[in-house]
Amino acid sequence: MKNVLKKCNLCPRNCLINRYETKGYCKQSNKIKIAKAALTYFEEPCISNEKGSGTIFFSGCNLGCVFCQNESISSKNFGKCISIKRLAEIFLELEKQGAININLVTPTPHVIGIIKALKIAKKKGLHIPIIYNTSGYENVETLKLLDGLIDVYLPDFKYYDNAYAKKYSKCKDYVEKVKLAIDEMYRQVGIPKFSTEGNIQKGVIVRHLMLPFLKEDTKNILKYLYEKYQNNIYISIMNQYTIMDNLKYPELKHHIQKKDYNEVIDFAINLGIENAFCQLDKTCSKDFIPDFNLEGVSK
Repeated sequence: MKNVLKKCNLCPRNCLINRYETKGYCKQSNKIKIAKAALTYFEEPCISNEKGSGTIFFSGCNLGCVFCQNESISSKNFGKCISIKRLAEIFLELEKQGAININLVTPTPHVIGIIKALKIAKKKGLHIPIIYNTSGYENVETLKLLDGLIDVYLPDFKYYDNAYAKKYSKCKDYVEKVKLAIDEMYRQVGIPKFSTEGNIQKGVIVRHLMLPFLKEDTKNILKYLYEKYQNNIYISIMNQYTIMDNLKYPELKHHIQKKDYNEVIDFAINLGIENAFCQLDKTCSKDFIPDFNLEGVSK
């Protein structure tokens, strides 16, 4: 594991570069880089609940969607480099603040450091669930390194047609990779388990953000997930697509229509999906985008 970053293949981009000397697609070196570490309250109820999710926003991204709401840290790479020891301390600090879990956001480029930090923190008493919050564009071999360390997998399933993945994320094999990734995630953590307070302890929640005019693509994702996993996973069907600045594709400069979202929810119900999260109105606002200000990064 210690030599992975010398010929990095952590994600399906397979840059195979030495991250001690240069940077690949994700723009990350061999250092851990984060933009914020704080309690957040706007996740699915079983993730944030009333006490909050201990969320760590890592810099960089191995997918890079053109409509990303966190572009300041994903594509613009804002953040501060920290040590593995400091990351372990942040885990413990968030737990002390009352976090009901540790929520690792876009962790893929930093998996090696995360593994080391989790092992340190767990030896020092960290016991709340660990959530791996990812775009879904993962290598199975990388996920296997996390087996036993991650309690809850929270992958996106963004597209069912690789034509959209190629256009909006410069990724021609997204669908194949996300299917394999979710299968490995499910193998590791199994069916969802919750505490008496309703907080998720184990399991997979697949997030899907509806995109403008891609209603049928959304339906294909829901159909695949239900046929594959039935109600042994949760699906979060999101209508919070927010129009970002400088979008070069005109079709992305539209909000999700309420009638389209309702049609998708009805489709899910008719399929037989019972374990799902839905969103109400007024979710597509830049007000929900975190202020990446290095909160919780330094002591």
